Amino acid sequence: MGNDSIVAELAGCLPGGEIVSDPGRLAAYRHDETHAAAGEPLCAVVARGVADIVATMRFATRRRVPVVPRGAGTGLAGGATATAGCVVLVLDAMTAIRELSADDMLAVVEPGVITADLARAAAELGLMYPVDPGSAERSTLGGNLATNAGGFRCYKYGVTRDSVLGLDVVLADGRLLRTGGRTSKGVTGYDLTSLFVGSEGTLGVIAGATLRLRARPAGAPATAAAFYRDAARAAGAALALTRAGLRPSLLELVDDVTLRELEEWKAPGLPRGAALLLGQFDSSGSGRAAAAMARLCADTGALATEVVTGAEESGRLMDIRRQSLAAVSRLGRTMVEDFAVPRSRLPEMLTLIRRIADRHGVFVATVAHAGDGNLHPTFLYDHAAADVPEKVWAAAGEMFRAALELGGTLTGEHGVGTLKRRWLRDELGDEGIEVHRAVKDALDPLGLMNPGKVL
Repeated sequence: MGNDSIVAELAGCLPGGEIVSDPGRLAAYRHDETHAAAGEPLCAVVARGVADIVATMRFATRRRVPVVPRGAGTGLAGGATATAGCVVLVLDAMTAIRELSADDMLAVVEPGVITADLARAAAELGLMYPVDPGSAERSTLGGNLATNAGGFRCYKYGVTRDSVLGLDVVLADGRLLRTGGRTSKGVTGYDLTSLFVGSEGTLGVIAGATLRLRARPAGAPATAAAFYRDAARAAGAALALTRAGLRPSLLELVDDVTLRELEEWKAPGLPRGAALLLGQFDSSGSGRAAAAMARLCADTGALATEVVTGAEESGRLMDIRRQSLAAVSRLGRTMVEDFAVPRSRLPEMLTLIRRIADRHGVFVATVAHAGDGNLHPTFLYDHAAADVPEKVWAAAGEMFRAALELGGTLTGEHGVGTLKRRWLRDELGDEGIEVHRAVKDALDPLGLMNPGKVL
């Protein structure tokens, strides 16, 4: 049977979804935001409801066709890149917030809901959805769930997994599995909810979620900024804050390379040759806490400090961090990396990043979620390069190994995708890989779910 007949058969199975086979439209579904190699898909299915997902997976099992689930394509690990002959299952049209409950403090959502849209909807009820990735205005909740996304407020509120009560998951053969529920706690059986969060579409398709909401903090936020001679000193101050019992809702670090590019691009007046530590407090007494942070930073060698209160002024300082990737990306192509080390090893890891970058002759600008030791070195290379240069991969690999030697992990929030498969055994070990494969084989025995990703 030819491809056209197979696509026509799939189209006839869909209750309401749309088939995309036009090459021009299909090209938009081949890649995520990485430059990872992608194959030519058979077609894409734009799902309009759970029934479309079920029908697609039943068809895929019957015809032995691989399926690559996809949200908004904002991923940074190659996890949503198409493979040859696959069906790309596009979930960004499933945008309903089915329920918002102030009493139960939860939301029931479809996978295509934009992260920031849920945050705004919750705010209207005096509640908060705390997960705040840098791509919040573009990324979907389904994609966040698939990668266990983190973001700016992880230090206080945790990552996506910490906000998930239950999931609707369509398995590889089309069965619909419901995990968890609506209660704030529950230990019946294995924790299947946590298993699927962060599984990158390799075990099933997340078709809906029940998410935990929180009370909105009382009062206005307050933010403290402290500039240091280098990033390692700024990271040392982050440790001092923890020891002093100060707990900001977010604690971000911007190294001197990034700050220089921001100053040259659109923030004149930022200190040259300095690194920045930003802390934001969102509870009652936030102004006092921010002032205490500024005093502690001054005592630990900060070159300058600033404290602001209110959403507008805090937003001004946070824009320094939010615009950091754009400041570097304007100079060429980028590979944004993601690994984490124990908080106590963050100063050491920042020093190693600079040494490794210099030794390999690559441009690296680093930002970090300093509160949880999650680093994002951004590698810059020429616009004209068709692939990531070997010296960039060599430097990145050395950084990954250094992070593991310090007791860290290959990825804190972006996922493994295709970009980090080669280092997976270094962290998981032979036994860990064997157990991962056993889980994968049990839930996806035909190997149809997002093939080539993670394992």
